[in-house]
Amino acid sequence: MQTVKMVVTGPFNSGKTAFIKSVSEIDVVSTERKISAEAERIKETTTVAMDFGRITVDDELVLYLFGTPGQKRFDFMWEILSEGMLGFIVMVDSSRPETFREAKGILQTFRAYAPTPYVVAANKQDIDDAWTVNDLRIALKLDRNIKMLPCMAHDKESVKNVLLELLYSILEEMNE
Repeated sequence: MQTVKMVVTGPFNSGKTAFIKSVSEIDVVSTERKISAEAERIKETTTVAMDFGRITVDDELVLYLFGTPGQKRFDFMWEILSEGMLGFIVMVDSSRPETFREAKGILQTFRAYAPTPYVVAANKQDIDDAWTVNDLRIALKLDRNIKMLPCMAHDKESVKNVLLELLYSILEEMNE
């Protein structure tokens, strides 16, 4: 059996935990903790170490999903979680332009950890004020050949599409 380690990263509240929870066949191992008052206006908990989920694609392939913490104070976990990854997903909250620069920085950090395939997931596309995928691509200054996909982290089919695109990129690179 082949296992593929994928990392799901991105800024705080971009949808990483929801993304993994929506497709994992096991109860997600999560290290969420209650957060401080200033961030509580956005959400009540944050990942402090990692989230872990698993998906069996078929008899020969299993995906292991590792979600990173989004808050900068826990970024020491990023390099640890990136070890052995065959690809990564950068989640971007399409409705919060104030996080786009941080998302770009996270993308560059993970590229430096390992030259593996990656995709960018434009999350929260179901929200009225979400930026379109094309506008987000321009804001993040992403090259046309980088896969940027619309996503809704709570929607299993949407998440599966993002995972499949990354898996195709990984398999393509392995066959080169």
